[in-house]
Amino acid sequence: MTSTTSLFAPVESDLRLLADNLKQLVGARHPILYAAAEHLFGAGGKRLRPAIVLLISRATMADQEITPKHRRLAELTEMIHTASLVHDDVIDESELRRGVPTVHTSFGNRVAVLAGDFLFAQASWYLANLDNLKVVKLLSEVIKDYAEGEILQGLNRFDTSLSIEAYLDKTYYKTASLLANSAEAAGVLSGVPQEVTKNLYHYGRHIGLAFQIVDDIFDFTGSADALGKPAGSDLKSGILTAPVLYALAEKPYLEVLIEREFAQDGDLEQAIALINDARGIEQSRDLAAYHARAAIQYLSDLAPSKSKDALINLADYVLSRFH
Repeated sequence: MTSTTSLFAPVESDLRLLADNLKQLVGARHPILYAAAEHLFGAGGKRLRPAIVLLISRATMADQEITPKHRRLAELTEMIHTASLVHDDVIDESELRRGVPTVHTSFGNRVAVLAGDFLFAQASWYLANLDNLKVVKLLSEVIKDYAEGEILQGLNRFDTSLSIEAYLDKTYYKTASLLANSAEAAGVLSGVPQEVTKNLYHYGRHIGLAFQIVDDIFDFTGSADALGKPAGSDLKSGILTAPVLYALAEKPYLEVLIEREFAQDGDLEQAIALINDARGIEQSRDLAAYHARAAIQYLSDLAPSKSKDALINLADYVLSRFH
């Protein structure tokens, strides 16, 4: 299985620089917020989103060096993603993120909400300083989409009538919008034709959906240690993902368990067993594979390069995570 370390080799030095810059972008004038941010950025993670921005930046700049604006865009992408995670954990009452205590567990809900707001605001300020209206519009759309996705998720908790299409819409708003719009923004900063930037948007959209579907599968197949949070935690919160929605068509009693919100002892464990016994996980893998392969088609306009190869291989990496 390919690791992200080898996959992101063309932008390895860029990612090291990014890690150093993230804490500086937050600013040390706010000790509590700085401590919260340091806690977040120190928790690691794959840095998938900024890596894709940097790979696209290099793939669209041909033989030229990427600009400081490309680097700043990658940093802002990670800031926006991190801000969304802080709010996500408060809403979902998650105690762990990547195996370490969440910001609200360590600092309290009030600081966590303010830390998330601050990161969104700080990202917006640096975004405006890129002096590129198109990029500002694209990344502002992401923040709007994230809020819309959270609202949709909240309204649809324990809703067994939710369709796969509605699930994909919510998934786009909450997670794939950031990859789609930041991928397009990287192309805009490189000055490539509009047709190419739109293809980059579609690449980011499909790869983002594929990654999230795989993560939703892991909520049932992964260990608590690997997930960095308890297995089945989304289902327990009433968040119905692809494996659940597919399983509902096959296991009618699952609907009873979900609609009574796992009120009785053993309900959640029984629901997880039903999902694992159904074809929902297999169907979800097929859905993820469709989006991963669709992403590759949108890279055909890019000239051959190691960065382009990495973007293609990323789709294979998504699917290899099953094994």
